[in-house]
Amino acid sequence: MQAHSQRGLYQGFGDANTRAFELVLVPLIFGFVGFLIGSAVGLVLPLTLAFGIFGLVGAMVKAYYEYKAAMAKAEEGKPWAS
Repeated sequence: MQAHSQRGLYQGFGDANTRAFELVLVPLIFGFVGFLIGSAVGLVLPLTLAFGIFGLVGAMVKAYYEYKAAMAKAEEGKPWAS
């Protein structure tokens, strides 16, 4: 019984770590791509910021929809879920 609860706890830690890395690394990678394109075109700062913000918004939207899906699955069949 205890191993099952620990497995769930460790899975939760792993999921949280994955989401944290996604929220940090995706904007950084997109910002770096924007930097590379911007340095080739001559618009380093605007393209770096635009790509980084785009990556951040995309990661946040993905996290939101994953959360909504997980909550819908968890509330499935509950009396308060209509």
